[in-house]
Amino acid sequence: MSEYELCKLAADHARDQGLPVPDLVMVLGSGLRDLAAEMEKVGELSFKELPHWPVPRVEGHAAQLSWGRIDGAMVACLQGRVHLYEGYSAVEVVRPLRSLRLLGAEHFLITNAAGGLSAGMRAGELMLIEDQINLTACSPLVGPPEAAFGPRFPDQSRLFDLGLRESMLDLDPDLLSGVYAGVLGPGYETPAEIRMLQGMGAAAVGMSTVLEVVALAAMGGKVLGLSLISNLAAGLGAEPLAHSEVLAAGQSGSGRMKELIRGLCRRLRTDG
Repeated sequence: MSEYELCKLAADHARDQGLPVPDLVMVLGSGLRDLAAEMEKVGELSFKELPHWPVPRVEGHAAQLSWGRIDGAMVACLQGRVHLYEGYSAVEVVRPLRSLRLLGAEHFLITNAAGGLSAGMRAGELMLIEDQINLTACSPLVGPPEAAFGPRFPDQSRLFDLGLRESMLDLDPDLLSGVYAGVLGPGYETPAEIRMLQGMGAAAVGMSTVLEVVALAAMGGKVLGLSLISNLAAGLGAEPLAHSEVLAAGQSGSGRMKELIRGLCRRLRTDG
């Protein structure tokens, strides 16, 4: 089967199991899976039930696709994602989101836990992603071209939708904005690498998101990115980095993110 056929098979199965075309698709990163509790749940499938979907193997990723209503908008929620460092390929990493785009979804909120690259950042803060730097040395666009996945050489000057970003800033004018750098992982960055990233203009760094955004933007999806600053990156804080920090920061920052998600859903429902 081609990659398109694999994604289409999963999309058709999700539709057959009752998933409607959602107003918004949310990807919940490490420590953020509890945000799915905001929904008036209508249905749920495990990743294992969806044909050819890769299954996460990382703590904090529940591997569930849930759908329901938030403030009147129909939302599909990916509780968990897979990463390159788990041994998956770039096309496998983006397969769930390509499937949902083929289902008809247009708006996507991609969240992640990230290390802050500014000494002024604090754990639990949120950062609106204005642009990204892909340092994974991978792209989901590599391989045989498939028309359904967009042009062979897509423009990437506006990966993140301006309208969705403006909506978020209307909801919270004090929201931080910055560039997200995506790296391979799974080891955290060295202090020297952090200095390199700062020199590139990155404000946050993590191990996800960039491939998903590239794939969705190429397919014409409208993408919004939101980072939860889980810790200061290596060399900027007093303590060694640990994954437990990421999960704990998810709890501290989830309240503010819930309010932003609700506000975004109200706007999508009204605009629709």
